[in-house]
Amino acid sequence: MPVEITNVLKHSPAHRARIKSGDTLISINGNKINDVLDYMYYSAYDKLEVEHEHKGKIHKKIIVKSDYDDLGLEFKSFLMDDKMSCHNKCVFCFIDQMPPGMRETLYFKDDDARLSFLQGNYVTLTNMSDKDIDRIIKMRLNINVSVHTTNPELRCKMMNNRFAGEKLNYLKIMAENGLSMNCQIVLCPGLNDGEELDRTLNDLESLMPNIQSVAVVPVGLTKFREGLFPLRTFTPEESAKTIDRIERVQKRCLEKYGTRMVFASDEFYINAKRELPEAESYEDYPQYENGVGLVRYLHDGFLKALEECDVEVRPKEISMATGRLAYPLMKTLAGKAMEKFPQVKINVYEIINYYFGETITVAGLVTAGDMMSQLKGKTLGERLLIPKVMLKADEPVFLDDYTVDDVEKALDVRLISTENEGQNLLMAMISD
Repeated sequence: MPVEITNVLKHSPAHRARIKSGDTLISINGNKINDVLDYMYYSAYDKLEVEHEHKGKIHKKIIVKSDYDDLGLEFKSFLMDDKMSCHNKCVFCFIDQMPPGMRETLYFKDDDARLSFLQGNYVTLTNMSDKDIDRIIKMRLNINVSVHTTNPELRCKMMNNRFAGEKLNYLKIMAENGLSMNCQIVLCPGLNDGEELDRTLNDLESLMPNIQSVAVVPVGLTKFREGLFPLRTFTPEESAKTIDRIERVQKRCLEKYGTRMVFASDEFYINAKRELPEAESYEDYPQYENGVGLVRYLHDGFLKALEECDVEVRPKEISMATGRLAYPLMKTLAGKAMEKFPQVKINVYEIINYYFGETITVAGLVTAGDMMSQLKGKTLGERLLIPKVMLKADEPVFLDDYTVDDVEKALDVRLISTENEGQNLLMAMISD
């Protein structure tokens, strides 16, 4: 599928070859270019024959450049193609549980393998074909897979997709061809936990060392579940049993492969009221983005930064707002900071999630509306610290479309967003 070129970067190899904006890219070294993966893979070489159409005529240009130098072409969209949507209707799908009236992009379910390679997204494999897998193997691309269960019948049931079970064969094919995979399991009580979890982890272990890591996270349930599959949250006792199962596999894998392979999300430990593992138990934090090790990473980094901090700090009062899950940690860290710097007063506020429902406890799903209503009239001091995950990645906008400016005006306080990193949080607390 030829792709229209929307821009040619100045002084790039393509610019020197007189390829123009508005031309159509057809092939590189005889390989048809359908999307960004084709473009990135085939344009990486040092000598290229680029076939393109200019004003209705086909041209072929020989371009010589350094290996992996950017060819210099830009297209209408990053993928050069439409984003692939999800073909499943998973019983635990968070998007199906969202309230109406939110911005349209939040309701799009992507299941695009290209975004797995390029941005780390997790895919279910259900909308992939043998041809797609062949291309992945040819390009030596690693992938992140939402597995959930390796029981084919159960996977079909959980995903409401009759092909979901047979697509598990792709895991074995990719492993046999030397590709690496990170995996994710969304755990639902009474469905894929218990002995089913044992089965899934045993099956994934059989693909070692090609399985780099596995995250096990509890299902997230909002209050908007009318007409959906009946699910519930984990009890503290169930969370503890889940941790025990995972830690048994960790011990076995560490002895056999030198890596624990599987990791439980922080939510399981907090719900079970268990101490989180030490930092070394998280290895290189391979499942950080899945909420595995965030608490330990911030806790240890903050205490290290606090110990090494030797600066003059003026008296001040500030505040912090976070979700229910992180509140105990933030309360502890604020207390440590005030012990060292008694001239600083830090008020820590727990925001209950009424927007999605009180069972949603992560900071990343706290809305501005809940924060404004619960902090109105509270002592906030000269600044209010919030986790950066409350905001869009590229805009100062909350999930409910209020902006940082809206919140600052409503609460009459300056908002500072902080990373999940100890030094950054400490400086936001004490610096000017």
